[in-house]
Amino acid sequence: MAKTKTEVKQAQEESSGVQEVLTNLCQQQKSADFDHVIYLQKSLDKEVAAIVWGQFQGVETPRIFLLALPPGQWEKANANYVQELSYTLPAADTLEDQYPQFGVVTDGEHQAVFDLGYPAYEIDRLPTLKEINEYKRIKADPTYRWSMKMYDRLMRGFDEFHEQVYQNVRDNISSSNDIIREVTKILFLESFRLHHEGANLEFKYDDQILRLDQIFTLEYVQQKGNKAISQIQAAFDYFKSHADYVVTDDQGESHAIFDEQTHLRLAQPRNYETLLNLIQNLGTVTNNQDKVVKHQGTLADIAADVLGRVLDVFLRAKFKPEGMGVYLTPAPVKQAMLAIAFHDIKEETPGLLTARGEDGKPAFRFCDPACGSYGFGSVAMGYLERALLDILGKETSIDVRRDKLFQDMCQYSFVGADNSQDMVTLARVNMALLGAPKARIFRTHDSLISEQFQPCSYDLICTNPPFGTPKFSKNQEKAKKSYEQARELILSRFRSDLVGNNNKAGTFTYEPSVSGLAMGGKPDSRGVWKPVSPSIDPAVLFIDRCLQLLKPGGRLLIVLPDGVLCNSGDKYVREYIMGKKDEGTGQFYGGKAIVKAVISLPSDTFKLSGTGAKTSILYLQKRQGRKDEPERFQDEPQPDVFMGMAETLGYLVKNNVEDYSVGVSNDLAAIVGAYVRGE
Repeated sequence: MAKTKTEVKQAQEESSGVQEVLTNLCQQQKSADFDHVIYLQKSLDKEVAAIVWGQFQGVETPRIFLLALPPGQWEKANANYVQELSYTLPAADTLEDQYPQFGVVTDGEHQAVFDLGYPAYEIDRLPTLKEINEYKRIKADPTYRWSMKMYDRLMRGFDEFHEQVYQNVRDNISSSNDIIREVTKILFLESFRLHHEGANLEFKYDDQILRLDQIFTLEYVQQKGNKAISQIQAAFDYFKSHADYVVTDDQGESHAIFDEQTHLRLAQPRNYETLLNLIQNLGTVTNNQDKVVKHQGTLADIAADVLGRVLDVFLRAKFKPEGMGVYLTPAPVKQAMLAIAFHDIKEETPGLLTARGEDGKPAFRFCDPACGSYGFGSVAMGYLERALLDILGKETSIDVRRDKLFQDMCQYSFVGADNSQDMVTLARVNMALLGAPKARIFRTHDSLISEQFQPCSYDLICTNPPFGTPKFSKNQEKAKKSYEQARELILSRFRSDLVGNNNKAGTFTYEPSVSGLAMGGKPDSRGVWKPVSPSIDPAVLFIDRCLQLLKPGGRLLIVLPDGVLCNSGDKYVREYIMGKKDEGTGQFYGGKAIVKAVISLPSDTFKLSGTGAKTSILYLQKRQGRKDEPERFQDEPQPDVFMGMAETLGYLVKNNVEDYSVGVSNDLAAIVGAYVRGE
C-alpha cells in the first residue's frame, strides 16, 4: 500500500532526526581523536550507523561501531544485538577481519558502551585512544553471525521441545527438570559423536557391533523407530563412563560424567526426531559476509561461548531448584566478579597464569566448591583465554585454544563440586561443550568438610554458596534434632585453630593458622571462644572454608547475605577475616585476609530463584604466610576497601525470564570500570 504524503513526510523527519543523533555521536567521538569516520549507508528498521577509528603513534586503532536508534527502540541496546548488527553492516573499504572491537549506542536520550569481544558485554565507558590501541582481543570468529543464528535456533528449539513433551508427546519424564536431564544426555551423545571417530564410536548391541555415528541420526530413527531408540539407549549406557569423561579429584578418586544408575529415559521416537533434527541439521555454515564455508554445520562449528550459553540460558529459564539455598547466579554478577579477579591477577601476578608446577601441570587453579552448573567456571575460561592472549600474544599472534598450555589448563586448572548430581552432570556437559570434558568437577556430600579439597590448593575461588538455615515447626522436633546433630559434626571440624582451655572446659583459645579453621567457635564479650550454635549461617562456614582452600595470596570472590557483612552479631566474623583495628596505627592485626572490595547487589538479584535475599559480593585476598613460620600469617597493611552499590543489573525479570531488552542499565559495568581504574 502506497504511503500518504503525511506518512512520507513523517518518515523523512524521523530518519533525519536519527541521522542527526548519529552525527552528534560521531562528533563526540571526533573530539576524543577518533577522527576517521565511515557512515554506513545500509540501515535496518530506521537505524543508522557508522564506523570510527583513530591513530596513535602512527598505528590505527581497532574500529568502533556507532549506532543511532530511533526513539522508542532503546530495548535493542543490548550487547548481543549490537555485536551481531556490527557484523551485518561492515564498511566496504575496511579489511574483512577488522570487525569493531567496541560499540557505542544512543537514541539521543540514553547511551551505552559495549565491548564486542567474546562474549560481548556492557562496559562503563569507551577506552581512550591510547587504551584502545593497546587493547588485545581474540580475533573475530569469521562465522560468528552464523553461530548467533544457531543460538536463536537452538534456544527456540529447546523451548519448543519442552512444550512438546509437556503438551503433545508424553514420555518417561514428568517435570521440567526431567526434560533438562534428558536434553543433557542427548547433548552428551552428540558431543561424543563429534569429538570421536572410527573404532572409538563402536559399541556392542545384541551381539552386533554398531557405531554411534550411524545410529544416532534423524534418518536412522525415522527408519527404525523403536529399534533405533533401544540402540541409542544402549549406546548411552556404553559411552556414559568413557575414559575421556572421567575426572580425578585431589584424593585420586575417579568420577564419571554419569553414574551407573543413570539411563537415557526418552522412549518416544518423535521426541528423538525433534532433538536430532534440532542439533544436527544446522544447514550450511556461512561467514560474516553470508558466503558458504561448509556445506553441513555441526555443534562443533558454533563459537564456543555461544554454545556454552545455550545450555546455561535453557537451564536458568526452565530448571526448578530443588532443596534449600540453590540460587543460580545471574550472568552480570558472574561477569563482574571474574572481570575484577582477572584484572588483579594480570596486574599483580601475571606469571601465575603461564607457570607450571614441579609436576609439569599448570600452576594456576580455579575452584568453585558450590558450583551448581559451574557458571563461574565457564565464565572464568573465557577470561583465562583473553588473559593468555594478552600475555602470550604480546610479541606474536597465537591461537590460545590450540596452545598446549590452555589445553592443559582445561584439564587441570578448573575444579568444582556440588552435592547435587543433577547440577554436577549439567556442569560437566556444559564444560564438555566448551572443550573441557576433563574439567575436575565432581559430586561431594558436603564441600565444607570433604577431603576431596585440600587446603592451600587454589589461586582463585569464585562462588555463590548456600546460605540460610531451615525453619522447623513445633511438630518437627525430631527433624530439628537430627539436623542439629549433623551440623555439630560439621562444626567440630571447624575448630582446628581453637585450642582447648585448661582453665575452663568447653572454652578455647584462638591461634590462627594458614591452613586451619575456627568458625565452629565464637568469642564472647571477653574474647573467650566457645562452640557456636548449629543455627550458624552456612555462608559463614563457607568463608572460613574458602580461605582455608586458598593458597597464601589467593583470591576469594563470594556472594553473601548482607547480614554477615552488616549485623552487629556477626562482627566477630568480620574481625576474624580482617583482624582487629589498632586505634593507634589504624591497621588491622590478627586477620586471615585483606578485604579488597564489597559490592552491594540489588534485592531482586535472585528473584528467579524465588528469594529476595539482599546480597553483596565480598572480595578477599588471603594473607601471605611468614617466611620463618609458613603456617602463621604475616600482618599486611589493609588498604582502603573499594565499595560499590548496584541498583540494577541490565535486565528486568518478566514471565520468569531475565529480559535484557528493556534498556535497564547494568550498574556492575560502571562499578567494574571504576575498580579497574582505581577510583
